Amino acid sequence: MARARHEPGDQPQTRLSDGAIARIVRSGFTSGFELEVAGTPQSHVDLDDPTHLHFEYIARMGAVVDRLRMPRQPLTAVHLGAGALTLPRYVEATRPGSRQQVIELEPALVDLVREHLPLPRGASLRVRIGDAREGLGRLPDGLVGAVDLLVSDVFSGAQTPAHLTTIEFYTAAARLLAPDGVLLVNVADGAGLAFARRQVATVRAVLEHVIVLAEVQMLKGRRFGNLVIAASRSPLPTEWLPRLMAAGPHPAKVAQGAELEEFARGARPVTDADATASPKPAASLFER
Repeated sequence: MARARHEPGDQPQTRLSDGAIARIVRSGFTSGFELEVAGTPQSHVDLDDPTHLHFEYIARMGAVVDRLRMPRQPLTAVHLGAGALTLPRYVEATRPGSRQQVIELEPALVDLVREHLPLPRGASLRVRIGDAREGLGRLPDGLVGAVDLLVSDVFSGAQTPAHLTTIEFYTAAARLLAPDGVLLVNVADGAGLAFARRQVATVRAVLEHVIVLAEVQMLKGRRFGNLVIAASRSPLPTEWLPRLMAAGPHPAKVAQGAELEEFARGARPVTDADATASPKPAASLFER
């Protein structure tokens, strides 16, 4: 089992290309470590148990991953945004033999994570450095139409860059998906959910079958938080998801069908011509 390569009191850190400081700290809430960028928690990793998904939105992504194909069956996965490689570690642990590619803009971040939160030996994981959208076009031709899981979880600081929120971006991403492959998108938004509603409308313009997973109060647009959009060309495996989402620790729900239609009503899909970054949360949201 991999072990963190620093002493308990240390906070290994590095400076990213935009000047922000990325550091690894021990979690103040549970076992394991957190990756922070400019003071914003980005990822949680438990090296002793890579199936421990502490962040709620990641746990919801994990619930969808668990329903893909047969249990323990290896997946072909592409992850846009590395963070601390939490979900790739989860896929490796629950789907041994999976082939995974990660595209990450910041080489210093990758080096920090690899050195201090090392991956399990033998993991079939390739990290490619570069912009997520540009990197899609540089992936091997053999991945086109062959990806079971495509995860878009890219943040610059606390915001998703505008060019990763558009029909043009999702169209480029969707061409990688197998006929029953699933796209997972982490969307951060605040009161009113104007950004999230447009993201749902945008994804629905590209892929026919879409659901949203989120905490109940978040779906009502009452606070800042994360929603997970899951989308595919084929019907999504939702039979057991409502029960899983309701189990807590913070009950969540699956919005689909008529409820999702109402959620996105009147929202215009985002294009490259009118895209904006996701809303920036208040600094107080991450106070400990």
